[in-house]
Amino acid sequence: MMKTAAIVIALAGSASAFAPSGLNRINTRLHADVAVEEAVEDAPVEAIEEVVEVVEAVSKVLVPDVFCNGYVGGEGPEPIPFTTSATSVNWDPAGFTERAPEWVPWFREAELKHCRVAMLASAGMVVPEFVRIPGEQFTFESVPFVINAHDMLPDSMSQIFLWISLLEACTFAAYANMNNWDRMPGDYSFDPLGLYPESEEKQKEWQLAELKNGRLAMIAVGGMVAGSLITGEHFPYL
Repeated sequence: MMKTAAIVIALAGSASAFAPSGLNRINTRLHADVAVEEAVEDAPVEAIEEVVEVVEAVSKVLVPDVFCNGYVGGEGPEPIPFTTSATSVNWDPAGFTERAPEWVPWFREAELKHCRVAMLASAGMVVPEFVRIPGEQFTFESVPFVINAHDMLPDSMSQIFLWISLLEACTFAAYANMNNWDRMPGDYSFDPLGLYPESEEKQKEWQLAELKNGRLAMIAVGGMVAGSLITGEHFPYL
């Protein structure tokens, strides 16, 4: 009997490792916030001021009671067709910002990354229709349609994949501290030409412009690929 009970306990312990995480109550607070609260409970009176300073520094990352942490993009007031919403002000029909507030910085990081890739991809779909880089394998005779480059140039695709992976690896350090430091999503402090404005108002204008152009580019790339495959024509795929 004891042997059977031991086997059951062992199996239950092993199975718990594969239990879906959704069964557990999700803690929507930052790990740093929890650590600070524990520190406040155990800290002496003279250390309270230092702990409060840490809370203020961390709280800049996750802003409570503010839609999407106050990031640009929720201003509106563009109309949203085929929905019950009158405008795009604070538009979040799936409720991601309410259900997973601790993931909002990650959502915006992913959105900006897709925006930037899509803007480059849209240019990459159009420019090669008129200009090609040197090389016999890249000529209009070798690759008449841009959409065919993926299958006709496997070596070039492998190099592109390698360089993209390298760039992605360079951002791991920023991701590791996403919810712990005062870093805006998508900000890698990379501005070699010094074009980014210094005033907060102008910065928000640039951020909003990048976000809107990126969202449009994501839709545009899908339309370009579909149009090229369906019509079998060059840009503008008519």
